[in-house]
Amino acid sequence: MLDRVLTRHPQVALRPEPFGALAYHYDNRKLIFLRHPDLLTVVQSLDGRRTVAEALDVAGVASSRRPSFLAALQSLLDSEMLGEPALTR
Repeated sequence: MLDRVLTRHPQVALRPEPFGALAYHYDNRKLIFLRHPDLLTVVQSLDGRRTVAEALDVAGVASSRRPSFLAALQSLLDSEMLGEPALTR
């Protein structure tokens, strides 16, 4: 997972909130809560050029917190909020 290059699906909108953000997918109509502002920073850093590891570094996520972030990112992949750059265009 750490070596994967990901990006937000073009049909996903993020609305920042005090707890993190709301992510809404206009195609599949899923709504997901990003439950920490750092997770929002990581998702915003996934621009299709950075690896997940680089995005975690940009957000300043400590190594002890990375397993929970990786689980959250996997959940976002499973719900099609994130994907490989070529697959989200």
